[in-house]
Amino acid sequence: MIIKSYDLNKINLKKKKFILFYGKNEGLKNHSMNDLIKNKQNIVKYEEKEILENTNNFLENIFSKSLFENEKIIIAKRVTDKILKVIEEIEEKNIEDVKIILNADILEKKSKLRSFFEKNKEHVCVAFYPDTNQVLSKLTYNFFNQKKISISPANVNLIVNKCNGDRETLFNELDKIEYFSKNGKKITEENIIKLTNLIENHSISDLVDNCLAKNKQKIINILNENNFGNEDCIMITRSFLLKSKKILKLSSEFKSNKNIDLTISSAKPPIFWKDKEITKQQIYKWTPENIRKLIYSLNEIELRVKKNINNSINLITDFILDQSSSNTNN
Repeated sequence: MIIKSYDLNKINLKKKKFILFYGKNEGLKNHSMNDLIKNKQNIVKYEEKEILENTNNFLENIFSKSLFENEKIIIAKRVTDKILKVIEEIEEKNIEDVKIILNADILEKKSKLRSFFEKNKEHVCVAFYPDTNQVLSKLTYNFFNQKKISISPANVNLIVNKCNGDRETLFNELDKIEYFSKNGKKITEENIIKLTNLIENHSISDLVDNCLAKNKQKIINILNENNFGNEDCIMITRSFLLKSKKILKLSSEFKSNKNIDLTISSAKPPIFWKDKEITKQQIYKWTPENIRKLIYSLNEIELRVKKNINNSINLITDFILDQSSSNTNN
């Protein structure tokens, strides 16, 4: 059953067990999902790849029920048509008190998953299209009015035009500007350009660092807590390449001197103190030979991402989860 995103109040979780959210507007999807599950306690989040690699464990988790649980809400992120067979198997069991919410990127009309949800009156299918600049402008004016911050229409347009139709990006930028203005600084066009063009992305950096350190559970947490979009994938691969080349150099030094502390202390440029521990983990996990293979694979995945931009987040997610599981220190 198809429901428009502005009619989400019609969804009754007590009656609908399977819900599919798809589309590019991650901000509106997250806002809608949070409204849908607010005050719910037993919520478990998965990546599609986790489910497909451990389907039996996933199904066992769904079918098992504690005496102290009222209901389970399962959220599966970055899903594709590959998950359809799992959903069909769950549907056949007719399990009570389990709700499945699927979050997908763009799904074409020929998508089997989308068709499955659209045609079944017992399920809910909601498309989330990019916000128009008119909608984003209204949200921006409301934000600044509530915060009692003065801003010109020209600067509102400047902010909105940088958000590519995604209100999540918009609110991230508005939070930066609000924090900046708390120090009494004036919001000018120059300041807005600086604030909304910061290259540093801590989530991406953490994702890459933990992948190189093979901290799989931390990687899964980062993927679940962040909504990386297709536009982030090139930045992820570039960050991955830069850090991999640094680890190649350090790993080669460590192979030669067999002294991890000497390797870290003599690194150029110097390694910041807070990064030393995870850098040690990365050096231990990768031999020079295997980090070279990783760099080669990263160049390949970057080409695939550029050729398949609409599927790039799935390509990157699968690649990262694969690398976090591989044995590379021998």
